[in-house]
Amino acid sequence: MYSNITTADLSENFTAKPTIFPRSGYSILAFLMFLNAVFSIFNNLLVILITLKYPQLRNPINIFILNLSFSDLLMTLCGTTIVVSTNYHGYFYLGEKFCVFQGFAVNYFGIVSLWSLTILAYERYNVVCEPVGALKFSSQRGYQGLAFIWLFCLVWAIAPLFGWSSYGPEGVQTSCSIGWEERSWSNYSYLIAYFLTCFIIPVTIIGFSYGSIVLSLYKLNRKIEDHGGKTNRAEELRVVLMVLFMVIAFLICWLPYTVFALIVVIKPTLYISPLAATLPTYLAKTSPVYNPIIYLFLNKQFRSCAVKLLTCGHIDLSAPEEVTISMAEPVESQTPAKPNQVAPA
Repeated sequence: MYSNITTADLSENFTAKPTIFPRSGYSILAFLMFLNAVFSIFNNLLVILITLKYPQLRNPINIFILNLSFSDLLMTLCGTTIVVSTNYHGYFYLGEKFCVFQGFAVNYFGIVSLWSLTILAYERYNVVCEPVGALKFSSQRGYQGLAFIWLFCLVWAIAPLFGWSSYGPEGVQTSCSIGWEERSWSNYSYLIAYFLTCFIIPVTIIGFSYGSIVLSLYKLNRKIEDHGGKTNRAEELRVVLMVLFMVIAFLICWLPYTVFALIVVIKPTLYISPLAATLPTYLAKTSPVYNPIIYLFLNKQFRSCAVKLLTCGHIDLSAPEEVTISMAEPVESQTPAKPNQVAPA
């Protein structure tokens, strides 16, 4: 990957403004990251506020959604807001220690969000497809899951601080992340392990979980139709599209990291331009914006509470109670006798 900065020269490079990118380019990046920060902070704060305000949203499954918004908010405050300022100045003017801090924070909160999505998908699979799993799922199990996420991700975020890979400036030199440019077996081994634990395993779990959920709901609807009942095909399609958006958003965020990790390991001598080297981190910084939209605002209950909060209770989108196929109840126990809707919780 492109970079003329080594660990030994890190301090020296912080004292001079880089000239590898036009000044107008830095200004555009600063503006885009400013918009990203505004929407991210608003979306995630809104999710946190409505979850804390409305007791009906505080169930074990939503613990992971709340955790996702919290980690996304911290990722924005410790990463995106800093990048707005450094791009405005045209270089990372905050110094080496702050660069390491930003790299650590973005990496840590980023993979906490990643594994929150992963555990959320797995627990939804347990609730919908496994009756025994649904019975076992409780607040205690949810908190155990959170403890696992934060401790497990801390291991991967803290490892570069102790010499297994490193943190440093990347791409156009206005943001800091994992030292992709470092050519050493220590860095290669970290990237390979990172690739497996922060992409392959999560993708496998998410794909299997949501694929199984869609298949189970499809089979249940067909069973209802076979017994003369009616199903809502439009609602079923909405669930499929929601799952599709989840997977696409996940890949947009993490696939570039995977590609760059593999390139560095497989072909270390390949030249990668500074702008291309910047893309992985900047794409990851967009995830706090669309995560709340995809994982929450497509949920009718969350959307209703958000509108009610923003309008001070003047608008209430709550629909009359109806029988639904929910991700908070196992599929096997749901045998509605009137028109059904698939509405993931």
